[in-house]
Amino acid sequence: MNASVHFSTKERLLTAAEDLFAQFGFAGTSLRQVTTRADVNIAAVNYHFGSKENLVNEVFRRRLDELSQKRLDALGKAQAQADPALEAVLAAFIEPALALTLDRQGGGSAFVRVLARAYAEKNERLRKFLSDNYGHVLREFAKAIGAHAPDLGKEELYWRLDFIAGALTYAMADFGLIKRPGNVSEKTHCQRSAQALIRFAAAGLRAP
Repeated sequence: MNASVHFSTKERLLTAAEDLFAQFGFAGTSLRQVTTRADVNIAAVNYHFGSKENLVNEVFRRRLDELSQKRLDALGKAQAQADPALEAVLAAFIEPALALTLDRQGGGSAFVRVLARAYAEKNERLRKFLSDNYGHVLREFAKAIGAHAPDLGKEELYWRLDFIAGALTYAMADFGLIKRPGNVSEKTHCQRSAQALIRFAAAGLRAP
């Protein structure tokens, strides 16, 4: 089997799994459902991923590798400014994540719902995978944000960052009371959401 066929089969499995995880959760989705949706046999899952746990991990890796790099690139640009504001650092964390909600064709909006599932379902193995592979991104932002809030102890800083990450996930999943008006584009609504969350987060971090 050539590399292009390998790629397309793997991508079909990841996309099918992402859609089903978003709809039914991780525990509620069977490998049989995934292979049926992807139109491949069960052996393809074993060949490409080895297990359902690895399939779950790879669904996250496919999106979070790119998101993490976009965040770190934006953070680097913010810190390259002569006197970077706290809001610029927060924008580097918040804006790339909210932009995923606009990616309907590429599947980013489905992944947003999968991410919300990860918060809702207590899957310790998945949490460990995310911490091991993407914890360094949060640490970089904690360091940058901590420089703007020197009076906060480490524990208090991480509490507040946790609340910001939770609010961001909530906003990404569109659970909130603020619905997009019919005369406002999705992109504009997303930008407004980001600006409001940045203001909220900055005020929370500056609070005594």
